[in-house]
Amino acid sequence: MIKHVLLLSMLCSAGLAMAQDISGKWRTIDDETKKPKAIVQISKNGDSYSGRIISLEAGVENKCAGCSGAQKGGPLVGLTVVRGLKADGDGYSGGSIFDPKSGKTYKANAELANGGKSLKVRGYIGVSALGRTQTWQRVQ
Repeated sequence: MIKHVLLLSMLCSAGLAMAQDISGKWRTIDDETKKPKAIVQISKNGDSYSGRIISLEAGVENKCAGCSGAQKGGPLVGLTVVRGLKADGDGYSGGSIFDPKSGKTYKANAELANGGKSLKVRGYIGVSALGRTQTWQRVQ
C-alpha cells in the first residue's frame, strides 16, 4: 500500500513539474491592440529559457523597425526576444524581453495561467510595478 501511495505521489509530482514548463510555442498578443502578432518558440537551455520568433501573424511586417545597429530593419523571424528566464517556484524570473517595436530590452518575469494554456509575460524597468504585462496563448 505504501509503495502505491509513493508511486502515485511521484507520478503526480512529475506531472506538475511538466505542466509548469514554459517550453513550446506561444502566440503573442499585443497588450495595447489585443491583436495576435507572432509565434514565439520558447526553449530550455540548461536552467534558463529563451524564446525566438518563428512566425508572424498575417499583416505583420517581417522587419525590425525598432532594432539598431546591424539588426536595424532586419527580419523579425528568427529574432530572440526572450532570454534568461529561470524557474523560481511560482513562475519564472531573472530574464529579459526585447520589444522589436521600440528597440528596447526590459527585465522580464513570466507565469503560467489558465492551466498552462496562457503565459503572462511582464516586462519592466527597475521594479516590476513599473511595467506592462502581455498574455500569450499556447499554440498546440
